[in-house]
Amino acid sequence: MNRIEIAVMKPQAALNTFVDTWRRVEGGDQVTPRLVFGNLRELFSAITEKRLELLRYVAAQEALNIHQLSQGLSRHYKNVHTDVKELVELGLLKRNDQGKLAAPFDEIVIYAGIRDAA
Repeated sequence: MNRIEIAVMKPQAALNTFVDTWRRVEGGDQVTPRLVFGNLRELFSAITEKRLELLRYVAAQEALNIHQLSQGLSRHYKNVHTDVKELVELGLLKRNDQGKLAAPFDEIVIYAGIRDAA
């Protein structure tokens, strides 16, 4: 299963995780991609309920363009376009050579610790 982890971390923890991941990759280890946000507000701003719905729809109906996606989700084209643009920038959506959309991950795991040490 192809998955990505999304986490909320303080800057120092994110840096430590990055260094550890870098070392593991240099050592030839396979690592799970990770997207990190500095706080819950940033996470919930980037990964909204509508964007998760859009990701699920693309995963089930791959090779759609934005027009087809907006029709399938019964949403305005402009709003879908904005969401697609953000999800592509985050790496949660990909475009093929024809500009059609695909979901590169089968699973998104979100971690948000409640203690500073987490």
